[in-house]
Amino acid sequence: MTLSACIKKKLGKFTLDVKFETSGGILALLGASGSGKSMTLKCIAGIETPDEGRIELDGRVLFDSAKRINLPTRERKVGYLFQHYALFPNMTATENVMAAARGSRAERRRIAEEKLASMYLLDSKNKYPGQLSGGQQQRVALARMLVGEPATILLDEPLSALDSYLKWQLEMELVEIFRGFDKPVVYVTHNRNEVYRISDDVCVLEHGKSENVVPTQDMFLKPRTLAAALISGCKNFSRARKTGEHRVFAEDWNLELDVAAAVPEEVKHIGVRSHAIKAAHISRGLSQKEPLPGDAHANVFACRIDKIVREMFSVIAMISPEGADPGSKHAAIRIKMVNDKWDALGDPAVSFSIDIRIDPAEVLLLE
Repeated sequence: MTLSACIKKKLGKFTLDVKFETSGGILALLGASGSGKSMTLKCIAGIETPDEGRIELDGRVLFDSAKRINLPTRERKVGYLFQHYALFPNMTATENVMAAARGSRAERRRIAEEKLASMYLLDSKNKYPGQLSGGQQQRVALARMLVGEPATILLDEPLSALDSYLKWQLEMELVEIFRGFDKPVVYVTHNRNEVYRISDDVCVLEHGKSENVVPTQDMFLKPRTLAAALISGCKNFSRARKTGEHRVFAEDWNLELDVAAAVPEEVKHIGVRSHAIKAAHISRGLSQKEPLPGDAHANVFACRIDKIVREMFSVIAMISPEGADPGSKHAAIRIKMVNDKWDALGDPAVSFSIDIRIDPAEVLLLE
């Protein structure tokens, strides 16, 4: 079963331009607040109408601007779990689920109670939403959505309103439920850790524009664009240009780097994750010393320590390479080390020098 969406919609100065296709599994729409994720779901569900485009689900056309097709929400067979669940406050848990079931009243009650039992909510079946915890409300909303036998499920940040312990517990329950759901699931979030744990594929949205759908592992290990690298958690970037088959010049850092992959002509930026940068040789002045262990001469640079932040289990240091562009917002490099490894370097302080090594295989080449 396949869900494909090509959606264009103008909202004031903001333009939504999204295109993706998914066949089963969990597709995450990942992007910052205001990137168009929720609006995309509303267009698929029929709550909002695109200006142009086409939405197709399991061979059925839900929307086609060219052919003037626009099925009403009730005919789309789309299950939509809102961020705040949208339960009827004057109905019990059972009655909320019954509202989406079909058949006689007795049949709808039986179906509702079976679904509530599968969500471990039978003891709460006669309670109203105001008497339920956030997690219980979410599971009632899930039960109501699933009894409608949707052809696809849309989830709009379903865990954002929960505390961290309950969020983890319900995340595991969601995964279990949707792994057995052999139809497309589209999961909207801005939390990259949720995406990494839950989804099979990812589509990054930035300022209303969608990138290509890629496997989740690829998005985190080998992001291909600056937007994807940023949202995957990479902290260090520089404008870059190709200087050789396996070399780039990082303009913001004033460094030339060896890279493992062949450098494409269209490279515009490079990225390096904080934990991938090795450090040693603390001293009181900036001076190049012996290379760090590993490749004898590749990517070893002297840097000044600008700031040190200690966390519970790690240390974050902001450093600047010699000759880095002081006017660039990307001039500083962030490194992260576990406490014992940092402490083993001695007693470094701000203005001290530190030599770093960037593994050529860890350099991300970004369009």
